[in-house]
Amino acid sequence: MTIKEIFETMDYGPAPESASEALAWIASHGGRFGGFIDGSFSEPGETFPTKNPATGETLAEITQATQADVDRAVAAARKAQPGWAALGGHGRAKVLYAIARILQKQSRLFAVLETLDNGKPIRESRDIDIPLAQRHFYHHAGYAELMETQLPDRAPLGVCGQVIPWNFPLLMLAWKVAPALAMGNTVVLKPAEYTSLTALLFADLCRQAGVPKGVLNVVTGDGAVGEMVVRADVEKIAFTGSTAVGRIIREATAGTGKSLTLELGGKSPYIVFDDADMDSAVEGLVDAIWFNQGQVCCAGSRLLVQEGVANAFYRKLKSRMDRLRIGDPLDKAIDIGAVVDPVQLATITRLVDANTEGERYVAPCPIPATGSFYPPTLITGLSPAASLMQEEIFGPVLVATTFRTPAEAVELANNTRYGLAATVWTENINLALDVAPKLAAGVVWINGTNMFDAAAPFGGVRESGFGREGGWEGLAAYTKAGGKPGEALKPIPAFTGEGEATDPLDRTHKLYIGGKQARPDGGYSRAVWGPKGALLGHASLANRKDIRNAVEAANAAKSWGRTTGHARAQILYFLAENLSARSDEFARRIDGLTGSGGAQEVEHSLRTLFRWAAWADKVDGRAAGAPFRGVALAMREPVGTIGILCPDAFPLLGLVATMAPAIALGNRTVLVASEPFPLAATDFYQVLETSDVPGGVVNILTGSHKELAPTLAAHLDVDAVWSFSGQPLAPVIEAKSAGNLKRTWAETRSRDWTRADDRSFIDAATEVKSVWIPYGEG
Repeated sequence: MTIKEIFETMDYGPAPESASEALAWIASHGGRFGGFIDGSFSEPGETFPTKNPATGETLAEITQATQADVDRAVAAARKAQPGWAALGGHGRAKVLYAIARILQKQSRLFAVLETLDNGKPIRESRDIDIPLAQRHFYHHAGYAELMETQLPDRAPLGVCGQVIPWNFPLLMLAWKVAPALAMGNTVVLKPAEYTSLTALLFADLCRQAGVPKGVLNVVTGDGAVGEMVVRADVEKIAFTGSTAVGRIIREATAGTGKSLTLELGGKSPYIVFDDADMDSAVEGLVDAIWFNQGQVCCAGSRLLVQEGVANAFYRKLKSRMDRLRIGDPLDKAIDIGAVVDPVQLATITRLVDANTEGERYVAPCPIPATGSFYPPTLITGLSPAASLMQEEIFGPVLVATTFRTPAEAVELANNTRYGLAATVWTENINLALDVAPKLAAGVVWINGTNMFDAAAPFGGVRESGFGREGGWEGLAAYTKAGGKPGEALKPIPAFTGEGEATDPLDRTHKLYIGGKQARPDGGYSRAVWGPKGALLGHASLANRKDIRNAVEAANAAKSWGRTTGHARAQILYFLAENLSARSDEFARRIDGLTGSGGAQEVEHSLRTLFRWAAWADKVDGRAAGAPFRGVALAMREPVGTIGILCPDAFPLLGLVATMAPAIALGNRTVLVASEPFPLAATDFYQVLETSDVPGGVVNILTGSHKELAPTLAAHLDVDAVWSFSGQPLAPVIEAKSAGNLKRTWAETRSRDWTRADDRSFIDAATEVKSVWIPYGEG
């Protein structure tokens, strides 16, 4: 092609990137890799090929790790962890800085190797993945330096098992390894079967960065190796991958005491209002769905366009699709590379071909004769319930429908079991900032898409998982409270007796559901005896139907989360005021139930209500210092409906100290009162009724924790479960929560309820939503 022809056609010519350096690195290891354990590569064992998805050619042979390999890696990490933590924040910061510098010095090698192994265009590896990986290590070097002063009450967890996916191999490594190492943990990393090479290169170069032996270990292989890591003797599991596998991991770790974060699938809405800059929205959509061949968990794969501009928008989008270039990922002029593996290509093809709805448009770009390539595809006119509108395709396929009003847009956007990300396009900033909080998503991008940074937390809600990666919020996943843990929780048996009732007039202690006292569905109750054998009354025994009714009442009170912090504070002060007026009565009740300490427990309950009234309008978000022209807001929002199993030992304080932070921060609660001493909770109904607490915000049940916990944890309309019960409920709560992957907090150690632990409750009672708002004219 001559220069004259280039200027006349404006066609892109080939711009190939050399793979020689990456292939030379592979060759330097003989084309065969063992795991990286205790600072060195092990001898290759049984291997499998890792292939270039653009050509099908084998790049290297990778070891299928054995149980013995995983055990050795965990042992090496365990041995290295105390010394790594003792190095101190400054010492770890220097090592993380060195890692960042190595990534910079070898950025081209990493970019080319990533593209060879994964199939993504070299432009994306070079300009996005590798720079962001560098940024994470630079940023977390800073957190390591600041840990001792800014997180003085936090300590490392220990050994972290990390399982990462194939769509962003090096970047996902950085997201997990950087915070783990910064906080003093050691790591056993399992990269994806398809894309292990950049993790092995990273491990190789970590030796040059001065990472001590055993601090970073890499074991390779298929899902069986990931299962070994999940079941290994580690303190933490961090997983990024499919929701189906995440659910299995939640069940496998239930009751083990392992910390767990899950970043899972998504079906993210891309909402275009009629006043949006259409050309910009089309370009943003190209990045949202065809970036990395659509193999992105937060891809904007569901297009929702306002009805009045839908046809015009579709025309512009199809015209832009016609100019997309698909081909050799090492060509710098290519837009779309290869799907990671023929297995994934077959999955995409099967899902699309099974669809019988709507109209399909396929970009008319030439498809290479070899390799795993799928053309950019748009399917319009789908119903909200269509399988392609609900299921994650994980490929370069965009599905679309229309809406009429902003309210309908929000309803359609939230019509999914996922909740990872969302995009809003409008020139009306008031509309954008009204819609963003209403979207069930952990990340919302306004007039932009796929914006990420180490300073801004990323993660999902619903079946997109739980936990955050990045920012101060992400550090919580790799630290624990310092100091000596409390004693193991044990059930407190209820008193028994044969004495007469202390009050000759029988008072029925009912349940409290939806702001009203309600008889138990089963019609059963049990006698409650005092420590000297006196009959104090009868407490209702709630069952699964009572939980159903309480959850329905809580979800009907969603408007509580939209009230101001000041309004919630006022109600908490009213609760304290009305409890104070009846303090002697409650003190006598507690003395009668437990034998002593009633006055002190009431006083601590009053102080707790005051403290959370104070917090109600003071839990702030923050502006993350992301390096872009705009503002990234990390906003704290209510979790939703929280089921709480109250402590046994403190019949009033245990209920107040768990209820107050939840409702102060905008949640609704279904509380199961102290099992041995339930009558203080039933007395508390009257305080609620006289304190302007809206019906459904606080629901109180009495009965067996062991019988009610599984139903509460399995309920798909419960968003989180907290347990402070003396019963050993963590295994069942965590296993049953896998149904909708709700957040859980099941303590197995006693705590001092008279001492404030505000930060733990704030983190448990809120979700962090990142809202990205770019600004500027050009």
